[in-house]
Amino acid sequence: MNEQSLAGQAAFAPANTADIADALVVASGLRIEIDRRRGRGAGLNPTGRFEPLSRELVDDGWETLEDLPPFKTEVQVERPRTAITRNTSPDIPFDRSINPYRGCEHGCIYCFARPTHAYMGLSAGLDFEAKLFAKPDAAKLLERELAKPGYKPRVIAIGTNTDPYQPIEKEWRIMRQILEVLNKAHHPVSIVTKSAMVMRDIDILSELASRNLVRVSLSVTTLDRKLARSMEPRAATPTRRLEAIKALSDAGIPTSIMVAPIIPALNDHEIERILEAGKAAGAREAGYVILRLPLEVSPLFRDWLLQNYPDRYRHVMSLVRSMRGGKDYDAEFGKRMKGAGPYAWQISRRFEMATKRLGLTRRSIQLTDALFVPPDGSGVQLSLL
Repeated sequence: MNEQSLAGQAAFAPANTADIADALVVASGLRIEIDRRRGRGAGLNPTGRFEPLSRELVDDGWETLEDLPPFKTEVQVERPRTAITRNTSPDIPFDRSINPYRGCEHGCIYCFARPTHAYMGLSAGLDFEAKLFAKPDAAKLLERELAKPGYKPRVIAIGTNTDPYQPIEKEWRIMRQILEVLNKAHHPVSIVTKSAMVMRDIDILSELASRNLVRVSLSVTTLDRKLARSMEPRAATPTRRLEAIKALSDAGIPTSIMVAPIIPALNDHEIERILEAGKAAGAREAGYVILRLPLEVSPLFRDWLLQNYPDRYRHVMSLVRSMRGGKDYDAEFGKRMKGAGPYAWQISRRFEMATKRLGLTRRSIQLTDALFVPPDGSGVQLSLL
């Protein structure tokens, strides 16, 4: 690639030294060849931030570089000690969650969970989409935790980090096993997904719903198939997600539609249309989240934006920063989900007016924990005293 083409790509970036530097770095050879990453979201695979060394391919002119194989999905088994993860975050409506998988094959370029792969010594880029971890013992661990003396039931959230219905669930079926345990224990659960595979478990979800123990949220980022294909390449199409909302709703399962994330100057013009489509499909609730770009997600997203929508790069990032105090991201509780400033306020008002007009509520479905029946405790280690 010559200097003229480098300058051509960088010209689409705003007059920001960091952005221009990123554009030049990407254009100069860190980008993974398209044949190796076809069907993936990220174009980069930077070394994890905790690694002592950083490696990259360099052509030394001797034509010694061999053709590398494409990124294929690899699944390793992870053996955690517990199934339930606890949190004390004041701006999310749950204090416990379960993640059947680490990493996500959907490949959503904006996924805020990408940085967690650094804890495994892997990249938040293509590694996050291709090198996955499954937790086949999750259901057994969950059963043991629910059987422990003194356990107090509260809604368990699933799908808040990585999608429990990502493609590998078809083979591993860990999510279904978890639902079987929760159903048997009459334990409340809240599910978030982008996958139509959730319809596979309508039989269990219907039983849970009959006892007011479940709600399911489908995230619909856009109704534009082209944008969806580029931005979230292995997630279900928007049409299939709406079909899932209808199927769940028809089965008596409380459903909601999540417009998440809202990306200014890219999909924010679709807010009302997405909510209307969700309401028509049977959704009862609605919610939204503003684009979040923590840690490694920011350069990955900016690279994707530069490659796919270079004409909008300057405008998108300017609006993002206007909602984040001039930065790509602000992790402060209370601001990280909704942003701040005039543009964030405008989105909030539009969402509020649209949901009011359509009769969609926000978190009105209250699940019960009064029916909880602890498992029999088989396999639980007994107390010494």
